Amino acid sequence: MIPMHPLSRRAFLRGVGVSMALPWLESVPVWGDDKTSNRSSEPPVRFAALFAGNGFHSKEWWAKGEGSGMELGKVLEPLHPHREKMLFLRGLYNQEALIGGIHSCQTGNLLTGAHLSNGGEIKSGVSVDQLIAERLKDQTKVPSLVLGTEPSIAALHKNYSMIYSSHISWSSPTTPTPLELYPALAFDRLFRDEVGRADKSVLDAVMEDTRSLRNGVSKSDQRRLDEYLSSVREVETRINQAGKAGKLQGWRPTLAKPDMARPADGIPQDIDQHMRLMCDILVLAFRTDTTRVCTLKLNNDHSSLRFPHLKIDYMIHHLLSHTDGADWLKVNQFFTQQLAYIAEKLDKVQEGERTLLDNSMILFMSSMMTGNHNNDQLPVVMLGKGGGQIKTGRVLDYLGKSNRKMCSLYLSMLDKVGIHTDNFGDSKERLAEI
Repeated sequence: MIPMHPLSRRAFLRGVGVSMALPWLESVPVWGDDKTSNRSSEPPVRFAALFAGNGFHSKEWWAKGEGSGMELGKVLEPLHPHREKMLFLRGLYNQEALIGGIHSCQTGNLLTGAHLSNGGEIKSGVSVDQLIAERLKDQTKVPSLVLGTEPSIAALHKNYSMIYSSHISWSSPTTPTPLELYPALAFDRLFRDEVGRADKSVLDAVMEDTRSLRNGVSKSDQRRLDEYLSSVREVETRINQAGKAGKLQGWRPTLAKPDMARPADGIPQDIDQHMRLMCDILVLAFRTDTTRVCTLKLNNDHSSLRFPHLKIDYMIHHLLSHTDGADWLKVNQFFTQQLAYIAEKLDKVQEGERTLLDNSMILFMSSMMTGNHNNDQLPVVMLGKGGGQIKTGRVLDYLGKSNRKMCSLYLSMLDKVGIHTDNFGDSKERLAEI
C-alpha cells in the first residue's frame, strides 16, 4: 500500500518484475524531492522533440495572427484545434549547420548547436534532451526515451557521416543516443524491470498493488487511475496486434508469401501504424511520469520511407521532398497529424488546474526549411505551456534579429524545467519572448 503523504521519491505500482510510475493524483503528492516545497505536488514539465526529415512544402509552412484568430498554412492545418496552445517560431537557425549544404551536416547538430566533424569522424555535442535527462535522471524511472521509425544510416556522404542524418539526440559529443525502433521494447522499457519478451500483462502483474492504492484515494483519483490503467491496456493490446497483417510497407516482394519462417514480431510493417504506436508510447510515458524527456524521430533526414497508405508509393520521402507538389503536401500533413494526435491526447489529461499538454513543451521541427536543403531558417513549432510559464497562441518572428539561434530557444526551455545554465551549444542568450 502506498502511503498517503508527500513522498521524497517517485511512487510506483509494483508487481513481479514490473513497476509502473503513478500518474498525477491529487491524493498522492509524488513530485518533488523536497517535502517542504510548496511545489512538491505540482505536475512536472515534460520536454519532447518530434523531428520530420527533409523539410516541408515551400509555400505552405506559415502562420499569422494570434490566439483563436491564428491562421495556418496547409502543412500546419492539423494543428488548428491547438493553435491557442502553440508558438510558431520563424527565423531560428543553427549557424554551424550552414557549413556543408547537405543532409548529413545539417541534422546532427539540430539539438546541440555544435560543430560537426567531417572526414568520417563522428562528433557533435550533448543534445538538449540528454542534458535534461541527465539533470533529472533521479526523478523518473527512465531518464529519456529516444524513439524512431527508421534504422540508422551507416554511410559517408560528401565527407560527412550519415549517422548525423539518423540522430538528433546525443548522450555525449561522440555518442548518438541509440534509437528504439521497436514499440514493444519501448513499452517494456517503461514498465518492466527487465526488458524482454514477457508472458504476463503489465496490468495483471500490478493488480494487487493497484487494488490497495485504489481503496486509499479520492473518488476523482479513482477515476484518473481507471482512465490511466485503461490507456495502458489499450497500448498493450495494440502492440500485441502490431505486425500481424500480411502487408509490407512501401514495396511488394516478388513472392506472394515469404519463403522462410516469419521472424518474431518486432517493427510494425506499416509506417502509419508504427508512427501511431510511438506517439501512443510518448503520451503514455508522459502520462505515467515514467520519463519527462522524449525524442521521436518520425523519419531520417535523407529518408527512404514510402507512404502506400496515402496512395503515394512511387517515390521515397527524400526524392519526394524535391517535388514540392500535392503529394509532398499530403505527406507533410501526415507528419503534422502525428503531432496533432499527441497534442489531443495530452490535452485530454487533466493535471490539477492544467492539462498534460499545458505541462509540456513539444517541439516539432526539421533540419531544413524545404527539400532544397535551405536551412538559413528552420521550421519550428512548439505546443504546450511549460507548466503555465509560456504564453502561447503567438507567432514569433526572429528573422533579421541579432539573436535567432536555436540554442537560445533551448536555454529558455531549460529554464522552464528548472535547469539554469549560462550557455548551451553556441548561445549565451535566451529568447526573451519565451
